[in-house]
Amino acid sequence: MGVPKRLTEMQKRFAEFIVFGGPDGPVSQSEAAELAGYSKKRCRQEGSELLNPRLSPLVVQYVGGLKEERMKKFEVSYEGHIAELDRIKQMALKKGSFSSAVNAETNRGKAAGLYIDRKIIKHGKLEELSEDQLEAKMKQILEDYAPLLGADVVEGESQEVVEEQTSSEVSSSSKHKKLETPIAPKK
Repeated sequence: MGVPKRLTEMQKRFAEFIVFGGPDGPVSQSEAAELAGYSKKRCRQEGSELLNPRLSPLVVQYVGGLKEERMKKFEVSYEGHIAELDRIKQMALKKGSFSSAVNAETNRGKAAGLYIDRKIIKHGKLEELSEDQLEAKMKQILEDYAPLLGADVVEGESQEVVEEQTSSEVSSSSKHKKLETPIAPKK
């Protein structure tokens, strides 16, 4: 038995159902075969055979052609993408939906490469650092973020301060402790 020279109408319908789906969306091979008109008892086997390139090369070729045609129709190009986002933005502005317009313009900027998403993943644990390395790390962080914190970086040694409280200090409304001896900065 040789390979047929052309596709039947049922094979064409089967291929179209495989590529474009049925009335309710995408369909399986057996559903496409049944929708194309094949027997309900053999639709599963027919669907498998129709997509086998050794048994039905013309059907497989036709399915491939339909998929290419579909991809060309919905192809995304830079120019088309930017134009579509601009069209969406203009429609949103006409309707007064400013947040949608801003989102469309932001997405146009991302597509044009004006925005860069940068993620830095660092590995390592603080527990693995020595005490000196931790102190150096903390000083570096304070120096790097001093403008954001609005704090001056003061270098010096920490000292433990032990205060004796009198009964009048305990009864006072303020619970803040005063530093008795100032910390002298290292030179």
